[in-house]
Amino acid sequence: MFQHVFGRYCDFAGSNYSLVTAAFTFLKMRPLTDEETKTMFEKLSKYIGENIKILVDRPDGSYCFRLHNDRVYYMSEKILKLAAHVSREKLVSVGTCFGKFTKTMKFRLHITALDFLAPYAKFKVWVKPGAEQSFLYGNHVMKSGLGRITENTMQYQGVVVYSMTDVPLGFGVAAKCTAECRQVDPMSIVVFHQADVGEFIRNEDTLT
Repeated sequence: MFQHVFGRYCDFAGSNYSLVTAAFTFLKMRPLTDEETKTMFEKLSKYIGENIKILVDRPDGSYCFRLHNDRVYYMSEKILKLAAHVSREKLVSVGTCFGKFTKTMKFRLHITALDFLAPYAKFKVWVKPGAEQSFLYGNHVMKSGLGRITENTMQYQGVVVYSMTDVPLGFGVAAKCTAECRQVDPMSIVVFHQADVGEFIRNEDTLT
């Protein structure tokens, strides 16, 4: 499924390239290379699996990913074309920032992608009310703070973290599989922190 979506997206990006070439030049934006697209989709698939296709094949129009200053933005073609009328000196961001590529070409998801990960997450973790604040300060989730976890979650699986009232708080990586989470001691880490909504305040200046 991942390869199918990846291939369809690359075909889409190529077929629509001529429509927005002027905008890319003006904004110093560009489509992702095949390698960059593969790297980003592999990271997304850890959280939403085959639901990546929902981001690519949308009934409300054509959407795309574009690279600008090492950051990947997700937007509609309509927004992309409108952005061409903004001088690059005044352009802060376009659409939604999904993350950035590091100097070693690894893709790091940003908390700003949460609204697109949460609805389609395959594996989830719910934290107890007393553990929410700790997670929102950038800490890992301990067994003592674990409320629930999706059945059959494997170790190192990407998970979206929720409050017990189903409010998305961020995302992380499972440190233990579901079965192990039931057996470990209360101070064992069960979810490695990756991003949380507290970053909207802590890292306000760097999220875009």
